[in-house]
Amino acid sequence: MSHIFSLFMLLGGLCICATVEAHIDIDVTACKTNDTDPEEMAELDGDEMLYIDFKKNEVVITLPEFADQWTAEGWAQRAEADHQTCLSDLKMLIEAGSSPPEQIDAPQLTIYTRNEVELGKNNILICFVNNFYPPPVKVKWTKNNMEVKEGVTLSRYYPNSDFSFRQYSTLQFTPQKGDDYSCTVYHQGLTEPETRFWEPEFRDESDIGKTAFCGIGLTLGLLGVGAGTFFLVKGNNCS
Repeated sequence: MSHIFSLFMLLGGLCICATVEAHIDIDVTACKTNDTDPEEMAELDGDEMLYIDFKKNEVVITLPEFADQWTAEGWAQRAEADHQTCLSDLKMLIEAGSSPPEQIDAPQLTIYTRNEVELGKNNILICFVNNFYPPPVKVKWTKNNMEVKEGVTLSRYYPNSDFSFRQYSTLQFTPQKGDDYSCTVYHQGLTEPETRFWEPEFRDESDIGKTAFCGIGLTLGLLGVGAGTFFLVKGNNCS
């Protein structure tokens, strides 16, 4: 009887220690307005699973290749129905609320490169626009104070867990000495467009040589001090 009771206590302990993991599933349905295109997408724990290409009326699966295959049958048809419902609900809510003012959050900007910067080697500049509401934002790139349109992309907007949004703009470029770049973002939450500047920094090869020379000199100096100390101690022991 005591063995049965001990086994029960062991199993009970195992059950108590078991944990349940929570997941965050986000679906976004955005109506088409004067400033935005319709959008339908699904995320799980911050990873996008799919979005709807409304121009082609098809589902685009964005799960990585190693994930389980998922066809999402009927999602495109559902997305179209959701869009019509969104338009209807939006119109009704605006009329019922006598066009209430919309909450507005200004975006935060960060500019950085995708890869380590090397002179003359193709790279990508990324302008990360985050924590804004409502979408979308407009982004303008410049190189040496001249607007650049070629090699520029602007992603769809993605939801954050706090119901704000984020968006990415990229610029393909080849780093050269003396060039400077800027990313300017336009959003209704900003009293004026906000700009971030970036310019490539290269380490001078002569500086590398000087650093290496100094390092070798310092190493030889330390070896000399060590050798001198050794012979000094050795001489004292002999005397």
